[in-house]
Amino acid sequence: MNRNLAAKFKEALVSVLPITAIVLLLHFTVAPMTGGTVALFLVGSVLLIVGMALFSLGADIAMMPMGERIGSQLTKTRKLGLLIAVALIMGIAITIAEPDLQVLADQVPSVPNMVLIIAVAVGVGLFLVLALLRIIFQKKLAIILILLYAAVFGLAIFTSEDFLAVAFDSGGVTTGPITVPFILSLGVGVAAVRGGRSAQEDSFGLVAICSVGPILAVMIMGMLFNSSGGFAADLSIPEVNDFSSLMHAFGEGFPEYFRDVGIAIAPIIAFFIVFQVIFLNLPKTQLLKMAVGMAYTYIGLVLFLTGVNVGFMPVGNYLGAQIGSLDYNWMLIPLGMIMGFFVVMAEPAVHVLNKQVEEITVGAISKRSMLLSLSIGVAVSVGLAMVRVVTGLSIWYFLVPGYAIALGLSFFVPKIFTAIAFDSGGVASGPMTATFLLPFAMGACSAVGGNMLTDAFGIVAMVAMTPLVTIQIMGLYYKIKTKNDSARLAEGIREAAAADEEEIIDL
Repeated sequence: MNRNLAAKFKEALVSVLPITAIVLLLHFTVAPMTGGTVALFLVGSVLLIVGMALFSLGADIAMMPMGERIGSQLTKTRKLGLLIAVALIMGIAITIAEPDLQVLADQVPSVPNMVLIIAVAVGVGLFLVLALLRIIFQKKLAIILILLYAAVFGLAIFTSEDFLAVAFDSGGVTTGPITVPFILSLGVGVAAVRGGRSAQEDSFGLVAICSVGPILAVMIMGMLFNSSGGFAADLSIPEVNDFSSLMHAFGEGFPEYFRDVGIAIAPIIAFFIVFQVIFLNLPKTQLLKMAVGMAYTYIGLVLFLTGVNVGFMPVGNYLGAQIGSLDYNWMLIPLGMIMGFFVVMAEPAVHVLNKQVEEITVGAISKRSMLLSLSIGVAVSVGLAMVRVVTGLSIWYFLVPGYAIALGLSFFVPKIFTAIAFDSGGVASGPMTATFLLPFAMGACSAVGGNMLTDAFGIVAMVAMTPLVTIQIMGLYYKIKTKNDSARLAEGIREAAAADEEEIIDL
């Protein structure tokens, strides 16, 4: 356990240090901050590292095994009604408590928080059912995604421009650190019991389908609300003058996130207890191990969310505003790309996905290649989002060609890469995007005099979109390389056989 925890701490440290270094570099150059603000950010970074390490270890020990066992048991019962009911209830319950969604809801000025949260949760619940039914009835993921996104872009024509970016952002933030480990492992459990030659590919794709539900739900909701009302969350930096006020700033956040994370994890624990009593009957030693894992998950996520919300969100907004107000605010574009490249490394759910991909593909797709592909994709997406902030270009010019390329590639790459790519899009747009990059875009948008709803919102959607392309390009390279390797192997076998024949003739 200690060795695993040390490895997780090292992984978290490597993930968080680059973005910390970038912020400090900006502080010493173009966007100086007060000493108290720098202290706030540095304490947030420490909490981020510790929280990521504990959460990642807890997900490995508890969250993933729980999801897999519930998924496999639901499939073994062969009761379709039970599977649909449990998936719907769990999808709604987990999403309502997803911390990322609350962060987004606080920043959308025109819709009451609970209305947005419930609309998104119902969308996730319904589409989680659809995702599980796809595995059971062995339907092609690429075809389903094409039909779903055709419906999305068809409905988008009738959606207010103010709600379009928010709708796509909703699809990204719902697949956060609580939802992703459980949904991913649920898919693994169902696919393992369903079996068949496509079980490996079927293990992925649940996050991809679940991300579409909130987009449609918010678009429909947007037809009922006036986008001009309400106020966004206060992103001002807490005043920190000494050590006492620094501790007070974080002390105010801890109780809130203890409560939020407890509410988020409670449905998963409750469902698992029910399944343990009725179906599983796991030994006490295994249950104790899972309980310790859930404690790690709980504490880790509380520390992580406190760090990003108290230490990162206001600093991100401040930096965006400072750089956006410069005469050379075009710097937002390359700076956004650098931030995007490193920020994705600090997303807890990204490490969960990468580990599962490496395990299920038996190392054929390594964690390193996945992380590099995701980082490149997110770098491009944040750069494009900053282009929107600076120029005011409509998100239509980016989403339509982006998804057209992604869906087109799905016909040419191995199926598993398509499933992983669309899952990666949702996973990459987690709490770091919602609490650092989105406030950064909002601060920049405010400084350049743009429209907050149309220009700043949409950055989460962009982060969720570009990995669909980069991961599938990696799949295309993998396919070509494998084909070439096979051709070389076959040629080598033929040459060896020909040489043997010549040797026999000579004899």
